[in-house]
Amino acid sequence: MSVTLPSSVDAWREVRARRSFQGQLPVSALRRLGEVVASPEGDVTYELDFGRDELSVAYVAVRARATLMLVCQRSLEPFALPVEVDTRLGLIVEEREEASLPPGYEPLLLEQDGKLDPLATIEDELLLALPLVPVNPDYELPEDTTGPDEDEVPPSETTENPFAALRELMKK
Repeated sequence: MSVTLPSSVDAWREVRARRSFQGQLPVSALRRLGEVVASPEGDVTYELDFGRDELSVAYVAVRARATLMLVCQRSLEPFALPVEVDTRLGLIVEEREEASLPPGYEPLLLEQDGKLDPLATIEDELLLALPLVPVNPDYELPEDTTGPDEDEVPPSETTENPFAALRELMKK
């Protein structure tokens, strides 16, 4: 196992060697993820395992954990969201190979030379794990956000129908 994460690997060589990478990296090292979080503080714990399954399908298993600061779209306040990724990516070179992947595999399209950026792979999976609209599960709407109930409107206040005049014209 390796603790340092190289910037590029030959995926096919890593599969043959059944290589694993694990370690921690700062959220700030993930540029695209840093653009969608409220704060790039914290660390991502990751594990990448290359290999072949019993059907001889080449894969990379990606596991990552991080607590990310997101902005709640209800309160517009930052909150911490624990994110955990555990996925198996089937390595393919052509899009048509996607159909031959077993259930439970997501496709990872490689270039012909087999080069893979492990950091980008981890970042992609974390981005996919984020909610489309982040909402703090602990946030509750304040009581005063609702308007007055119909029962609270005094009956003496009647509004005039703007189409009443039109109704009268149509009767003629």
